[in-house]
Amino acid sequence: MNVNIGGLNINYTVKGSGELIVLLHGWGSNIELFAGLIDLLSKKYRVVAMDMPGFGKSEEPKEIWSVDDYADFVLDFLKAYPSEKITFLGHSFGGRVIIKLMSRSGLPFTVDKIILVDSAGVRPKRTFKQKLKVGFFKVLKRIYRIKAVQKAAPELLNDWRARFGSSDYNSASPTMRQILVKVINEDLTKYFSANKAETLLIWGRNDTETPLSDGQLMEKMMPNSGLVIMDNCGHYPFLENPYVFHRVISSFMNIKE
Repeated sequence: MNVNIGGLNINYTVKGSGELIVLLHGWGSNIELFAGLIDLLSKKYRVVAMDMPGFGKSEEPKEIWSVDDYADFVLDFLKAYPSEKITFLGHSFGGRVIIKLMSRSGLPFTVDKIILVDSAGVRPKRTFKQKLKVGFFKVLKRIYRIKAVQKAAPELLNDWRARFGSSDYNSASPTMRQILVKVINEDLTKYFSANKAETLLIWGRNDTETPLSDGQLMEKMMPNSGLVIMDNCGHYPFLENPYVFHRVISSFMNIKE
């Protein structure tokens, strides 16, 4: 299904009935990865999931968005689903948006429960080697503005980006690349304590994108949270071990499988 939100064509799905639960996917992902989870949750709840702007089948933002802009988008989207009580589930970047939402006062609904799966929100610390790469790339971009350099080595910048840039950065459009840089450079740890909702944290022990230490920090700083660690899983435990993941979700959400 499609809907226009703020001038952007947004792809979304709705399934089930009952209290509302909203699913927010990770960076570079889409609602298709949530198919099994949607089937599970829709046994008891009305599940709404959307491809956020710039992902899946949804149009990308026309400007360089921040995490706050994505939070505003979610609120605008949910105006079509008025509800007194909502549960949020967010994976990776989706968790980042939820954390930002929970830092706001005066939300038009009560947040019943939150599920954060390998959530982003802690600004990664760069190693000395990574800092050197970033510094070199900035210098390279400045040099590349010289037309003579562009003519002499037309693929130099793209080659360097492909060799040293992250997969998320390399696969993104120019607009989404700028959004990615803006998003990951915002540290949300100062907002963790503002989340007073009952929160389930699920983490893959072997996650290298958002390491387990991030989840442990969230558990420490979010006053009503608990952490479940899934062994032999990385950044996508709901895909890597759906059986165990669904059992954990069913217990937290009181779903009879």
